[in-house]
Amino acid sequence: MRRPSFSHRLMTAALAAALAAALLAGASAAAPPAMAAALPGETAQGSPLRSVAELSARRLATGDLVAAAKWGTGSPVDDPARERRVLDSAAERAGELGADPRLTRLVFRDQIEANKAVQRGLHRLWRDHPSEAPTEHPRLDDVRKDVDRLNEALVRAVADSAPYRRAAPLCRVALAVSAGRVSRERSLDELHSTALAGSLKSVCGSRRQHAG
Repeated sequence: MRRPSFSHRLMTAALAAALAAALLAGASAAAPPAMAAALPGETAQGSPLRSVAELSARRLATGDLVAAAKWGTGSPVDDPARERRVLDSAAERAGELGADPRLTRLVFRDQIEANKAVQRGLHRLWRDHPSEAPTEHPRLDDVRKDVDRLNEALVRAVADSAPYRRAAPLCRVALAVSAGRVSRERSLDELHSTALAGSLKSVCGSRRQHAG
């Protein structure tokens, strides 16, 4: 694997900072570092919030394969029937686990929109630069089997993160730290970093949810 250039590493660091800023923008108040450090979810490698960020990044990576599959067949990015099945399945599974079906549905709606943003971004790139378009096209059904496995793991991770989501500002700080680390470790480009931020925006709930 080619080693990233200094300019690429610099860009990745800047994107990671932008990612953290995007996730923290919804916080109702800034949490001081001492408070953020009190939340186990923001630093431990195996913590639920870290798992949510990591699984979200892995799910986004499937967007590259889905984009290649659809590029080969000319299929549209949007697939409302498939999206409904994913949302219904995630909400149902959350209920079985004793988690919040409504929040899980919101999280998966964000996941789907982020995945489609990756697909559209790649399709634009390939239209503008045909030489970069994929020459091999995976079977969409095969890719979706991997997505379904990630969906199950992500539902569980969201359910497990419930104790860390009760304090919204702290949750957003912790999630931003975890997502920033995942972004750096995976050397995500601008398209995928932006999509990762979008995929996580409902994980910590809304200010209205936590206020009422």
